[in-house]
Amino acid sequence: MYCAYYGFKEKPFTVTPNPRFVFLSKNHKEAFAHLLYGIDNHAGFIVLTGEVGTGKTTVLRTLLVQCDKATTRSALILNPSLSATDLLRAINREYGIAWEGLSGAELLDALNRFLLEENKAGRTVVLVIDEAQNLDPPVLEQIRMISNLETETDKLIQIVLAGQPELAQMLEKTELRQFRQRVTVRYHLAAMDFDDTKAYIEHRLEVAGGWKAATFTGPALKGIFRYTGGIPRLINIVCDRALLIGYIDESKEISGPMAARAVAEMKEHRGRSRLYRLAWGVVLAASAIIAGIYFYMSRPAGKIHASLASPHVTAAPAKSDTE
Repeated sequence: MYCAYYGFKEKPFTVTPNPRFVFLSKNHKEAFAHLLYGIDNHAGFIVLTGEVGTGKTTVLRTLLVQCDKATTRSALILNPSLSATDLLRAINREYGIAWEGLSGAELLDALNRFLLEENKAGRTVVLVIDEAQNLDPPVLEQIRMISNLETETDKLIQIVLAGQPELAQMLEKTELRQFRQRVTVRYHLAAMDFDDTKAYIEHRLEVAGGWKAATFTGPALKGIFRYTGGIPRLINIVCDRALLIGYIDESKEISGPMAARAVAEMKEHRGRSRLYRLAWGVVLAASAIIAGIYFYMSRPAGKIHASLASPHVTAAPAKSDTE
């Protein structure tokens, strides 16, 4: 709607990842360096955690793009909510090796042969699993078994697990201590500071439409940072709303009050969403109660009366006076 007004070639702030808009803050660069170090040194297991919207997937995609295709074979699993066998199938499919109609043992054997061939050719095999906090214990055990595929001197596959902070909490469980001990590189991706938030917004504006197609004043930037806490996904949502307000007000400069209006609208929208979820929960509960009453009342009268008496209680026979 507002792209033509500002002269943007495309919307600068969308929640869908777009490699053209990649911006690596200080924290993202540090996370990237940790991942690269783990892979280059064949660490085996690498864990990346971060709150929702901090840019974990951006770091992962940047890593995979930067990997030299001649010396690296990589696979990215975005939906780990699978059974152990289905995860193996997904992994083999990503690497282009046998996966259809095979049992778990056959899948693992095919993967092992592939890893040995790649190792012999001098290539590093990288497996990246995003949203890893959703992995079930049996699936984690399957991943641990994959990590057992190694030569006498080297790990055959480098596994990167990325997820929300719940992933780190999950790995602290006693039953996963063997798994946890194999993790040699860890990094927690924090939100951006104010300077990086400012640079992030200006970077996306420039990529979308050139320098000064739209500008955010100092107070606007500070207000957006206070509300979003430096989380890229929230920044995108608020900035998109602020640009719409600027378009409506016919201003290519987003002021502090405009940013405040965008934040207020976001808070109102989130409040309505919470209220809607609460109301919907009440409706579902009431529907269940009404359905239960209807079912009970629609039963034949004899059955209703019979159900009122407990089937497990019987009257004790009266004792005879002569006993």
